[in-house]
Amino acid sequence: MKNIKAHLALFTVALIYGANYTIAKEVLDPGYVKPFGFITLRAGAGFVLFTLISVLFIKEKIKKSDWKLVFLCALFGVFINQVSFFVGLKMTTAIHASLIMTITPIIVLITAAVLLKESITKTKILGILIGMSGAAYLILSGGSIDFQSKQITGDLLVLLNSSSYGMYIVLVRKLMADYHPFTILSRVFMLGFLMVLPFGWGDLQAIEWSNFSTGIWAAIAYVLIFTTFFAYLLNAFALKRLTATVASVYIYLQPIIAATIAISFAKDVLTTEKLISATLIFTGVYLVSKKGS
Repeated sequence: MKNIKAHLALFTVALIYGANYTIAKEVLDPGYVKPFGFITLRAGAGFVLFTLISVLFIKEKIKKSDWKLVFLCALFGVFINQVSFFVGLKMTTAIHASLIMTITPIIVLITAAVLLKESITKTKILGILIGMSGAAYLILSGGSIDFQSKQITGDLLVLLNSSSYGMYIVLVRKLMADYHPFTILSRVFMLGFLMVLPFGWGDLQAIEWSNFSTGIWAAIAYVLIFTTFFAYLLNAFALKRLTATVASVYIYLQPIIAATIAISFAKDVLTTEKLISATLIFTGVYLVSKKGS
């Protein structure tokens, strides 16, 4: 009960990300903003918001020895994470993307075992294999196995996104133990923004802002304010109190939320392949999260 606020924070993050799959596609699919332009906007917004609060209220410095870890968090948590997500989401569906993201807890488990020397039981190994088989089945059911299918490419990019996000969760938790969340996130987004800017500058200049409807402005605002600022902040808040594995478990809620929203707005359909994949992935995730051997 003492960590109820941390759990509520993670639940809110799951709601934000669950809705993000459909909302972000409203901007990406018609081409209002290209993926790299969207990524640059998101990283820039995070940099400005987190830095402003950090400079005004926190005023905390990071040790030189920790900057390498900050750089890795920016690489996996902003650059690779957001590039692979937005480019992949444009090529695949909201339900596919949200299901594949449930592989993240498995990535967290493996990363924590390697970096933090946490043990992996036989049950968890079985869970890893089942979960990965579910993701593989979902990806391959999206088209032929010649890897020329747009759907398959998108699925693989989202899989890369989930892997990088899993790495980020484990790495950033080590920093959250020593620093205030705003201190870390301001530096992470500063480096992340510098990484994506060369790739997204051209897409930013190509945006025709006058063509945006009220709905498109609202969708962009949602991604910049909620999916970027509040989601990362709430995640950081929770990681100061809970383990990376517990935090990653809340990703299981995202497919349910994403599927409900996508199907409700006729943006996607539920198929037998998706149900089979979901069953395999959730079975794997349950085994990985189960305590004991």
